[in-house]
Amino acid sequence: MTRLLEKAFEEASKLPAKDQDSLARALLEELASERRWDELFASSPDLLEELSKKALEEHRAGRTEVLDPDKL
Repeated sequence: MTRLLEKAFEEASKLPAKDQDSLARALLEELASERRWDELFASSPDLLEELSKKALEEHRAGRTEVLDPDKL
């Protein structure tokens, strides 16, 4: 475990039990979500390659625009 993660857990241990449980649930859900994404990406490299080619084709054809975060 890294020192930063140890420090985070040390600080979290000072929270009330209810808040610790909320934080733990959020962390576990995030970790599970990351695992699902990793599995999905690993199981579909051909689809991802096809999607990236289509995106590049659209960009080269001028059918894309620069994302402006201020307009989101």
